Amino acid sequence: MPIILYSTEGCHLCEQAYALLTEVGVAEQVNVVDIAFDDGLFSRYGVTIPVVSLEIDGSISELGWPFDASQLANWLKSHGVN
Repeated sequence: MPIILYSTEGCHLCEQAYALLTEVGVAEQVNVVDIAFDDGLFSRYGVTIPVVSLEIDGSISELGWPFDASQLANWLKSHGVN
C-alpha cells in the first residue's frame, strides 16, 4: 500500500516528516508528491504540508502535521501498515 507524502521543495517540516517515515521503517513505501506543480494539490495542501496520506479500500486517510514518530507509527498501524 503506497504512502503519499505531500510536500514541496525547501519545506523543512516536510524533510522532518520524511525523516520520521524513515525512522518508523516505511520510507521505501513512500511516494513524495510535490504540490507546487499541481494547482489542485497546492490549493488543498498549500498551507498544511506536510501531509501523509493512505488510500484504503477507496477511502483516503490523512495525517497532518504536526506528528511525532509514535503518532505516525500508531496511525500507520491502525491502517494496517507495519
